Amino acid sequence: MDKLRAIELFVKLANLGSFTKVAEQTNTSKSMISKEIRRLEDDLGSRLLHRSTRNVALTHVGEGYLQRARKILAQVNDADTFVSDLQKNIKGKLKINAPMALGITDLSHLFADFIVENPDIELDIHLGDENVDLVEKGFDLGFRASSTPIDSNYVGKILTQFSYKVCASPEYLAKHSHIERSEDLQQHNCFVYQYFQGKNIWPIDEGVKVSGNLTVNNTLFMLEFVKKGLGIGFLPDFVCQQAIDRGDVVEILSTSQKPNLTLYALYPARHFVPAKLVQCIEYLQAWFKTA
Repeated sequence: MDKLRAIELFVKLANLGSFTKVAEQTNTSKSMISKEIRRLEDDLGSRLLHRSTRNVALTHVGEGYLQRARKILAQVNDADTFVSDLQKNIKGKLKINAPMALGITDLSHLFADFIVENPDIELDIHLGDENVDLVEKGFDLGFRASSTPIDSNYVGKILTQFSYKVCASPEYLAKHSHIERSEDLQQHNCFVYQYFQGKNIWPIDEGVKVSGNLTVNNTLFMLEFVKKGLGIGFLPDFVCQQAIDRGDVVEILSTSQKPNLTLYALYPARHFVPAKLVQCIEYLQAWFKTA
């Protein structure tokens, strides 16, 4: 027995006072409605109705049950409306995980714009470069930047692509041997990003193994060492482009082959994806297209 369906039929019957009217409204036979009500009574172990050939009347138990049944149906309707509103309106909290450097640069501008357009959204943003389990940590959305396809249990949406640049300061280049080919990097102090998949093998041309006196888990930190003329960095353009434009660092090996860095928006696979998350991702994709 579908108990909720039976309760709905019982309330309709109490309101209309006739099996015939309920049958007409629900496009169901009177015998089927009678069976549903009987099953409900059997389940409760008590009679809810006095039946006659012309009408129905509630028993004392039926009157008390009707009051409570109406409250139950109202609460179910309220719950359905709550979910429907969330699917239509952009409001509530979004807990987001993003890489540190990208969060401080591009994503800070992006989400500032997003909040301006969606003031009822509450953002809870955690910045960090370590790989975290989005489900375990309760994140609605995560950002991952990778030069290789992501093997993930999440749903992934591509947002944009960045390029890599090999950077050094003018001071460093003036004091050290020329760099004309990627192999020349083996003779230089090259910094290593701790979370880079290739570790100390930079994916330039056929790949080159580098070494240096700095390993760090943050590329913005690395950029400061590069700007001070202490060594060479392999950096995404969203980290180093402003420094290049200002002349603080210089791009070298610009014609060498390098992979693109793809930015993904990841979220846990769900049957129903909240509207606030769907529209957030759509906003992200549109923002990067026009940025």
